[in-house]
Amino acid sequence: MTTLKNDLLLRTARGEKTERTPVWLMRQAGRILPEYRAVRSSLSGFKELVETPERAAEVTIQPVDILDVDAAIIFSDILVIPEAMGLTYEMVEKKGPLFRSTISSKADLSKIRVSDSSELAYVYEAIKLTVKELDGRVPLIGFAGAPFTIFCYMVEGSGSKTFSKARAMLYAEPELANELMQMITDSTIAYLKGQVEVGANLLQIFDSWASVLNPEIYKSFALPYMKQITDALMGSVPITVFAKGANFSIGDLAQLECNTIGLDWNVPVEFAKGQSHGKTLQGNLDPAVLYSSGKDIVKHTKTMMAAFGNHPHIANLGHGVYPDMKPDAVRTFINTVKEYRHE
Repeated sequence: MTTLKNDLLLRTARGEKTERTPVWLMRQAGRILPEYRAVRSSLSGFKELVETPERAAEVTIQPVDILDVDAAIIFSDILVIPEAMGLTYEMVEKKGPLFRSTISSKADLSKIRVSDSSELAYVYEAIKLTVKELDGRVPLIGFAGAPFTIFCYMVEGSGSKTFSKARAMLYAEPELANELMQMITDSTIAYLKGQVEVGANLLQIFDSWASVLNPEIYKSFALPYMKQITDALMGSVPITVFAKGANFSIGDLAQLECNTIGLDWNVPVEFAKGQSHGKTLQGNLDPAVLYSSGKDIVKHTKTMMAAFGNHPHIANLGHGVYPDMKPDAVRTFINTVKEYRHE
């Protein structure tokens, strides 16, 4: 295994004291960079980019070269799991994912299967190529969607503000909901283990739609499947869990076999620190701050850094960068974090 020249992210995730706070950004691989748009425009669209290892590796490395972040995150999509399970989707420009079929009954489970890792070989190949090209400059983050978030798409068939069909299944057909969640969980465990085997240094599990559940249902329905994943991966590489909008769950997430808890921009830092049981925290600058002046970006970033103090912290936004953000604004955020020193 290649020795990392910059292992700040991994040391911080493990709770070690480091010389400065590491920084990376969700959705950094693409979106804001002209270099990314040039690669994507040479292909048919987002899915072809995800499924072409050489190009996926290229855009994964771009933010390391151009923005000088402390980690790369593999360019992929959380929906590769339902596709590998048998539900194909298309990515509709400016609208998001659209599935050709969904799961709405017990009979629909016959359409899908627990995915075989060979069906995701293109992701593993992209990771191998990225690791080789990075040559130890920074760690590579692998990821997957949390079972509940994947469940939402497989039942709803597209994005939604409420995911009412998915939530309805929890109450109307709990046995079907749990059977589907278990299939997603088993597929995700195998997928993440495969990412580690080919070189991922840290894993992040995104529960992007956790906020549509109330605290009781999240704890009784979604969290146990997240626990299966973290238990299965325990001791392999550091793990980050991020349940966007479900800040009520921080204390429960801290009980999992994870190293880092991601925070969105709506959670008070002091509350998160109090709920974290000493685990590393990641986040949580409001992405919209990056639309402000350079002076204000510096001010707000320093305020965030001061709030975390000496608590183990990986600097990031509270969610991903937005497509129309200026790269210079992102660089200002990154450079401010790198220059900041706690008293």
